[in-house]
Amino acid sequence: MGAPKQKWTSEEEDALRAGVAKHGTGKWKNIQKDPEFSHYLAARSNIDLKDKWRNMSVSASGQGSRDKIRTPKLKALPPIAPASASAAASTPAPTSSNSKTPTSNALVLYEPADTVMDSSKSPADGKASSSYNTLIFEAIATIKDPTGSDISSIMAFIESKQELPPNFRRLLSSKLRRLVTQEKLEKVHNSYKIKKGSSSGPRIASNQKQKDDQHSKQSPTTAIKTRFDEIEEAAKSAAYMIADAENKAFMASEAIKEAERVAKMVEESDSLLQFSRNIYERCIKGEIMLMA
Repeated sequence: MGAPKQKWTSEEEDALRAGVAKHGTGKWKNIQKDPEFSHYLAARSNIDLKDKWRNMSVSASGQGSRDKIRTPKLKALPPIAPASASAAASTPAPTSSNSKTPTSNALVLYEPADTVMDSSKSPADGKASSSYNTLIFEAIATIKDPTGSDISSIMAFIESKQELPPNFRRLLSSKLRRLVTQEKLEKVHNSYKIKKGSSSGPRIASNQKQKDDQHSKQSPTTAIKTRFDEIEEAAKSAAYMIADAENKAFMASEAIKEAERVAKMVEESDSLLQFSRNIYERCIKGEIMLMA
């Protein structure tokens, strides 16, 4: 037996995602040889990369029971200079009875995953939740798909606007379910649409109209640059969808190969069974069989 497999780290998973986005699905050797990712994936083989990518793709598209798990997620602490660190250490905590909230120097050690998008936790989290609501409605209004926008399209749109945390897909799924419960969105199969009569719909349309008015008032150079940025965002979204489609095509081809291999084994087994039957029937008749 070989050595037990090491658990994948978040750095290795991020390197694998970036490698697939850069080289494409199935280009495992190219990803390993790329100096940008080789120092992260040096301990992994081609088979490890292929299996891990398949598992990541299945878990990303499944969104099953894992969505129900809410474990505390560590937050990255901001870098603190040595001088300011010592000053902060020597400064006593405020003891005023009117100060019930932590000061700006306090560090949050951890926070449950759901509170990142829960407006009831703190004013800062409320602003983040409101911002995500706005981006979700803006994504659905911008995509304008009559059948609704799926979670991948909404995530791609938000990702083009700002940097997302690693577990954002799970958070987005939870937020969409909450908006459906609040009757601000309606779910059609696996897609989401702005519910008729929702107060968010007209507001998003008004914001879009304001953006269009701003575009019309901009100078030609600024307008061209803005349009170029929008085209670039659309290209990123298309590239994400293409990568997802290539991954699904790769998984389908692997399934076809496996089915062909099983069919070949069945055919060989049938031939062997028929040969055994012939020998058995000839032996019953009293014939002497010689096996070479």
